[in-house]
Amino acid sequence: MDVRLQKVIADSGLASRRKAEEFIAQGRVTVNGQVVCELGTKVDPSGRSTIADLLPGVHVRVFPVGRLDFDSEGLMLLTNDGELAQLLLHPRHHVPKTYLIKVKGMLAPEHIDALEKGIMLDDGRTGPAVVKKVGKATENSWLEVTIFEGRKHQVKRMLDAVHHPVLKLKRVKFGPLTLGDLPTGHYRYLTDREANAVRELARERQDVQAGGGQARARQARVKRARAKWARNTRSSRQRNVSPKQVST
Repeated sequence: MDVRLQKVIADSGLASRRKAEEFIAQGRVTVNGQVVCELGTKVDPSGRSTIADLLPGVHVRVFPVGRLDFDSEGLMLLTNDGELAQLLLHPRHHVPKTYLIKVKGMLAPEHIDALEKGIMLDDGRTGPAVVKKVGKATENSWLEVTIFEGRKHQVKRMLDAVHHPVLKLKRVKFGPLTLGDLPTGHYRYLTDREANAVRELARERQDVQAGGGQARARQARVKRARAKWARNTRSSRQRNVSPKQVST
């Protein structure tokens, strides 16, 4: 049965119906890969499971912070705090996200160097990334890639640009959270320590957006944290402390 698109979005918990209408009007919603801007568009929501199917026993409406492509898997943070989600997803201050990626072929050192310096895409140059080789097969290789942005399909597009298409992608870290050994299709609640770390990260984003001396000081700390994150990622894969986390 066809249903209005804004109702489907609201029922999923991503936003209120009014906010969903704003997203549609702004061109921020796609259906089957096509941008939809017309209010009142109807879609058939049946035939595909959603993240809500993975949350038995959760009786409050939660929504994901960010997204994973349908053919990807890994860590997804869910919350019922819309303000928190918006702070974590602000386009100028995205949190670090780390992916374990299987790519076609073997990356040459110059390709890794290009990824780490920034790749020119059709929507501009990407920011610096952290890239680490973690394994190889006969014809393919495994990478650990950390980015600090949130463009659509960014990691896949970056690897396509150096002619090594992504064959498999799994998000293993999101800010201070790690996927750990959480099985695919399961969820768990954050520990108090993890939840506090996420809130502190959101407060830093809020201060940066507010402007002023305090914001600049906070921003300097964020830059230092990013540099430390990069060093740690290069040196070893750490098991850091890992709202709600779900592996999809």
